[in-house]
Amino acid sequence: MPMPKPKPMPKPQPKMMARRKPASIHGLAVIDKPAGVTSHDVVGMVRRHLNERRVGHAGTLDPDAMGVLLIGVGNATRLLRFLTALGKTYTADVVLGTETSTLDASGDVTATHQMGAVTLDQARSVVATHLVGPIMQVPPMVSALKVDGRRLYELAREGIEIEREPRPVTVHRFDVTASPDPMVLRIEVVCSSGTYVRTLAADLGHLLGGGAHLRNLRRTACGSFDQAQATTVEELVLLTPAQALRDYQQVEVDAVTTVMVRNGRALPAWPGPGPWVVCNEVGDLLAVYERDGERARPAVVLPTEPTE
Repeated sequence: MPMPKPKPMPKPQPKMMARRKPASIHGLAVIDKPAGVTSHDVVGMVRRHLNERRVGHAGTLDPDAMGVLLIGVGNATRLLRFLTALGKTYTADVVLGTETSTLDASGDVTATHQMGAVTLDQARSVVATHLVGPIMQVPPMVSALKVDGRRLYELAREGIEIEREPRPVTVHRFDVTASPDPMVLRIEVVCSSGTYVRTLAADLGHLLGGGAHLRNLRRTACGSFDQAQATTVEELVLLTPAQALRDYQQVEVDAVTTVMVRNGRALPAWPGPGPWVVCNEVGDLLAVYERDGERARPAVVLPTEPTE
């Protein structure tokens, strides 16, 4: 007697993914990051404070570093790459005579040097000759830079060190002053995005014939957003998306052009190199355009109405 054929198993039904609630709050917060937390920790704090999932930051600050951290919320997260590109200002101490594994005070001591004879004038001369203007800089192993999909600090934690290609950065200003401790120099650096101040400190030590490391790093400004404007997470104030891009050239368009911008149309380029922050007649941010030859093309177009 033939065996009955087994009944086919029912096909599993695909699970319906829960639809994420659209962002309802949009803007930029200028946060004074304390030492001891990561930039991602601050993002989490803002998420909980505003009960908003769509939050990101513009430019990582090391856990031990303090100061200005720009946090985008809602649609403003789409503008973060323009904020990351802004120049930065830092203050810090350079400790002469001691090198560390991380180039800052959090690392293990790897070498010591007798540098008691170094003078302030010597330090300033070395800075002026070698560490101001366009320079090539090797990113530290403890940086957040990605190589082959891995962040350098992740490799460093595993005891792995790899070759890093020097990268061009620009140091616009590098002031060096004395401190009560003759082995500590105080610095203020105004630099392009992507500059590693801990590397500047280490290079300064080497150029002075020994070694050095960084401590007490504070970012005092990111573009025009400075320490005076920064707040705690609990006291944050949201700037509008248009205010978030105040460091870029803003152009106002009429109602007809507004429709073209909303539709992502290319337009004749405005004067200047761009990018251009395109606003309507009441000051709402519509889009950010970038130059493409004689044309301006949209890099970001914001939704017509805030999502509810």
